Amino acid sequence: MNDSAKTPYRPLGKQLKNLRTRAQESLAETSGAVEIDVRELASYELGKARPNEDVLLLLISHFGAKDDEAVHLWEMAGYGTDKSSVSRMATTETLAATDHGQKIIYSDIVDIMVNNHGVVMNFMQSGPSNSTQVVSRVGMSREHAKSVLKILQITLSQTDSVQPRRISSPENN
Repeated sequence: MNDSAKTPYRPLGKQLKNLRTRAQESLAETSGAVEIDVRELASYELGKARPNEDVLLLLISHFGAKDDEAVHLWEMAGYGTDKSSVSRMATTETLAATDHGQKIIYSDIVDIMVNNHGVVMNFMQSGPSNSTQVVSRVGMSREHAKSVLKILQITLSQTDSVQPRRISSPENN
């Protein structure tokens, strides 16, 4: 068996390793931030395996890859760009354009786990008999979390001065 058969994702792996090196993180730090096993990340970097779409999106987000770099990684992994998941991560402009028709899931509980490598937020809904169900799970680097927090604080403070429009429901009449 030749080397390319043993490492079919070598270009992707080299790029992922370059991103990790540029971030000055160890395998353990990066794998902890995106919650995968160190051996799994090592196999990606060696080109022996490719991350599934969710893990690749977490890695792209964790490293803060720019649009073109993210799309290139996505294509190197052999995923089509028709899903447009990668392009939606980058800018509000793109989000606004692709957000129509997307289902919005509301949560009433959030569980946040923080360690030295990153932040993971589990958005949950309460159900019957006090049961809870995770409806979305988001992982990010600590720096990204700080950025999200700052943007959220600014956005909320800007909208505090705007009076919300009240819509009466039938039970309030």
